[in-house]
Amino acid sequence: MSTPLVEAVETIAAPDTPARPRRGWRSPSFVLGAALLLAVLALALVSLVWSPYGLDHTDPAARLADPSARHWAGTDRLGRDQFTQLMLGARTAVWIGLASVAVAFIIGVPLGLLAAVAGRFLENTVVGVIDIVIAFPTLLLAMLLVTVYGASTAVAISAIGIGVSAEVARLTRISASRVFTQDYVLAARTCGTGPLMILVRHVLPNIWHTLLVQATLAFGVAVIAEASLSYLGLGTPPPAPSWGRMLQEAQSTVSVAPWNVLLPGLAVAVTVVGVNLLGDGLRDVLDPQLRQERQAAYR
Repeated sequence: MSTPLVEAVETIAAPDTPARPRRGWRSPSFVLGAALLLAVLALALVSLVWSPYGLDHTDPAARLADPSARHWAGTDRLGRDQFTQLMLGARTAVWIGLASVAVAFIIGVPLGLLAAVAGRFLENTVVGVIDIVIAFPTLLLAMLLVTVYGASTAVAISAIGIGVSAEVARLTRISASRVFTQDYVLAARTCGTGPLMILVRHVLPNIWHTLLVQATLAFGVAVIAEASLSYLGLGTPPPAPSWGRMLQEAQSTVSVAPWNVLLPGLAVAVTVVGVNLLGDGLRDVLDPQLRQERQAAYR
């Protein structure tokens, strides 16, 4: 039970959070990554209310047409507007990416915290399960689950989320275990604070920035996995557009309409590079000590 004495001891023992310079938010990695990711998000959001053509619109007279004022990114072999497909594909990528990251954190964070606070036997069991899942590449695990349960958006989200959750669980366990060795946590335990209250008061506030960086990187992994599954015909089923399916459909006409391969490939690359730069920038912003070490290394 918490008492004024317990709260006073925890407050005194807890470390002060170092000042975070504002200039970190203006780092090149953070600014460029945020700009690229915002461009993709803007494309996905705009597609909710407007697109040049409808999802099922085809123009048989303009098959494999070059980019023009009528079709900004040209058309595919069925006469579908490629810019419309690109916009709607961005919506699919963002939705599956965010949902997969949510599934990964819903599974991974509690599992990692359990491994950090549990006894040695339970911890070893959880760590063993995490290592087994990590041994399977995310894409391979997703392909296995999609093959068993069938191709659908829900299955793709679940499969990608489960694959990414192992990395989230491992990072959570490592970060939480480090916090549990700190003096202020030992002081809280001495005063009788329970494990759940320690997690809420001390562990989560000290590892959230690490998990936030991991979330950005996991989003990039999810986007690549979704595009790969769709390219193989195991992702979101038609008629829902996908960048991966656009690449698969355009490979047979690459010599005639190379832009049909270039644009969705560029979209995937921009999204992944953007989230990785954003994650690197967030790491510098949220960890001033790491930023200072990097600056010292370049001097």
